[in-house]
This record gives sequence, C-alpha cells and structure tokens, in this order.
Amino acid sequence: MSRGLQEVVQPQTGSMFSSSTGDLGPIWYNISSQRRSWPLWMTILIFLGVMTILAVIGLIVHFLAVGKTYYYQGDFHISGVIYNDNCEKAVSQVSKDLRKYIETKMSDAFQNSGVEYINSQVIKLLSYPNGSSVQLQLTFKFPPAKKNSMRTKIKAILHLMLKDNMASWNAVPTSIKLIEISKANAEMLTNNCCGGRLTNSITAGNRIVNGENALTGAWPWQASMQWKGQHHCGVSLISSRWLLSAAHCFAKKNNSEDWTVNFVTIVNKLYMTQKVQNILFHENYSRAGVHDDIALVQLAEEVSFTKYIHRICFSEAKMKLSENDSVVVTEWGTLYINGSLPVILQQAFLKITDNIVCNAPHTLSGLATDTMLCAGFMSGEADACQNDSGGPLAYANSRNIWHLVGIVSWGEGCGKKNKPGVYTVTAYRGWITSKTAL
Repeated sequence: MSRGLQEVVQPQTGSMFSSSTGDLGPIWYNISSQRRSWPLWMTILIFLGVMTILAVIGLIVHFLAVGKTYYYQGDFHISGVIYNDNCEKAVSQVSKDLRKYIETKMSDAFQNSGVEYINSQVIKLLSYPNGSSVQLQLTFKFPPAKKNSMRTKIKAILHLMLKDNMASWNAVPTSIKLIEISKANAEMLTNNCCGGRLTNSITAGNRIVNGENALTGAWPWQASMQWKGQHHCGVSLISSRWLLSAAHCFAKKNNSEDWTVNFVTIVNKLYMTQKVQNILFHENYSRAGVHDDIALVQLAEEVSFTKYIHRICFSEAKMKLSENDSVVVTEWGTLYINGSLPVILQQAFLKITDNIVCNAPHTLSGLATDTMLCAGFMSGEADACQNDSGGPLAYANSRNIWHLVGIVSWGEGCGKKNKPGVYTVTAYRGWITSKTAL
C-alpha cells in the first residue's frame, strides 16, 4: 500500500504520465505542437474592426462634447427713431453712442448666460418704416449636438435684452430675427463694410524709406499696379470694380492690356491678380505742375471682398484734417532713392502738415495747391519714395474706420528735411461719381 502511495507521489517530480500511463505524455505534446496562430488576414480584419469602432465612438464623443464655432446674423427694430449709421457715412454722436450701448449690452447678456460667447457687433443701423433696423453679427461656440437648443437660447437672451431696453432706446423685442450663416457670409457682413482692417497692431514711428513691414491683412485695400509684370505704382480699392491711383503713373503707359493689379502683402504670397479693363485719368491733369493728379482703374472682373481684400472708405467733404493729425501711408516703392523694392508691404505713420507751412520759402515755395495735401515730418524722418505714387494716405476716424484722404503724388527727394510729401486730396468725389456712378 505504501508502494502505491509512492507511485502516486512520484509524478510531482515530472514522471506522472510516463510511470502510470505511459501513453499520455506523447499525446500531450502532440496536441501542444499542433497549435497554430490566427491567419494574418484574420488579425488585420480584427484590427480594422476595432479601429472602426473606436473611430465611431470618437465621432460620437466629438459630436456630443466638442465645441464648434457658429455664426449668426441678427436683426431687430427700433421704433420711432430713424438712424442712418454705416461705415461710409459720418454719424451723429447719438448714433455712435447707441451702437456702443447695444454692443455692450449684448456682451453683458451673454457673458454669464452659459453660452460660450465669442463676440458680437453692430454692423449697421438703417432707416426702416416707422423707425430703424439694426443688423448684428454674433459668434458662439458649442457642441453640434446642442445646435438647435442653443439657437433657441441665444434668441431668448436677445429677446430679453431688447425687452429690458424698450424704454431706453425703443427696442421692439418681438422683431428679433436670428439666422445661422456660414463663416464666409459672416466675414462678408464685416468685409463689405469699407475701411475695416484685419488687425489693429500698428507700430508707430516706422518708415517707408528704410522700411517697416506691414502685417498680413493690415491694409486690405492696398494693391500693386504691375506694368508688364513689374511693380510701377500703388493703387487703392474703392469698390468691387474700381481703384484709385495717380494720373502720372499712366501718362506714358496708358494701354490697359499692359497692366495688372496684384493684391499682396508679401511678394511670394500672392492673394489675387486681376486684369485691367480701363484706365481713366483726370482730363485736367498737368504733368508740369502735377495738377489734378488722380486716375481711376477699372478691373476686368469684380473682386469678391475677403478679410484680406476689401475697399477703403472715401473721406467726406466735411472731414477736415488738422495739422499734426496722424495718417498712414502704405506702399511698395523703393526703400530709398534709387534703392531696391521691398519684399513686404511697407507702412509709415506721418503727420499732416498745414499747407501754409508746407508752402513756405524753405519748404515747397508755394507749389502745394488747395487740391494737394502735405504730410510727413519737417525733420524728414519718414516719407514715401519712388514707385510709391498712387498709393493711399489713410486716416482712421473715431470708430477706427479708415478713410482715403490722399493719393501719393510728388515730393522733393525721400525723407529730406523741410520737404514733406505731397498728396492729391480725394475731394474729387464729383469727378469719381461721374465716371463710376459710385
């Protein structure tokens, strides 16, 4: 009996199968040796299936939780009061205050609403039967799954905001309309308004002579007039089809087929090139005294406005600039007399110089007429230069809307002491309208 126990215990040393059932050992190892891994095609199929499931889960999570930017156009009415406030027209202080008040109230209403608010702005206030119509552009961010509920919530917040202000500015809450628009249409709402800029980051004290680079999109109305593929003059976009430049740029080169208009900030990053259909310069232009130095350039096709390309506003007759008012000149001309052309668009802050000072014997000796404007520094620290002709001299009003107040025309040298640059003023609105119907 003890021997039997001995045989039972013995397999613990590794001989159980061989001592008591001599056949079991080979059977065990045969089974083990016949095991095989899955075929490669099955492994790939399983992997792809798992990846597909994970991707679907990721999309569901993204749809439910990750925010997306949405753009809206809003409209509502104000009863009893007529406003006409858009970017091109000078507006009353009351209108400006109302615009700012509405924008402040919208911001306050959405900041603590639970809606991820990005921004909003009043685009325009226009006359409407029995009052005015206010157009808004609003931007939010929220998960796509909440799109419908968020739109309802946004509209309700706007309705409440208008209800709270019925007494202060005659808002009509029931008139509120809110529609979702594409990013492109949202940009169009703001870009169709003249004189707006992509960035407000400008460095003061810079120069075109020995240059300072402009930021991309900073001056979206500025373009380069190319004659047979080479930069020749500057030009400003004033509508989707028309640009304004200097007449002397085309006095000897007036074949429109030789010209193109290039919209660009950096030479090797061209946004758009347009063919020229027609060039019109002022009938009274006189090269001898550089009088009436203004020209219109008509494009072969309309330009679609974007944040990088859109028009500048005209200065109105009642916009009077005073000595030392700040203006900006931008151009593609040489960095110094007979120098090289820049790779990046140049910008410079200048100061308006009174024509009486400009016409003094030690400055320009009476050559600046009442259709000309002087700008620069008597110290000569900044100025336009060669091939800058036709470029814009721009001025920002109190709403930071930029107006074209001058066209680069002529000067004695570049950045010389007591020799400010001379610009054709843009008080030729009647002539421009007669040619373009703008």
